[in-house]
Amino acid sequence: MAELVGPRLYCCCNCRNHVALHDDVISKAFQGRNGRAFLFSHAMNIDIGPKEDRNLMTGLHTVADVYCNDCREVLGWKYERAYEESQKYKEGKIILEKSKIAKENW
Repeated sequence: MAELVGPRLYCCCNCRNHVALHDDVISKAFQGRNGRAFLFSHAMNIDIGPKEDRNLMTGLHTVADVYCNDCREVLGWKYERAYEESQKYKEGKIILEKSKIAKENW
């Protein structure tokens, strides 16, 4: 019988710092700067940069870049504000780019 190794995690692909739990994935159908991205309800061991308005594929949003708090790699961004009503569900959520994270304990 296999031993339970703990929760499935995502870590920074650069330094292996744990940044998110698989259970916190809301959607895997997002687009980041460099390809596919995942929308998470929470992330950990990250730093959040200054807020700025960006025109994204779904309209204007106020976002802040998200960095690994160990190696400072930019991993994605946090949605601070959505200007369109249909996009409000993203507020407070975090995008992590698939190319910037790796699986651990899978």
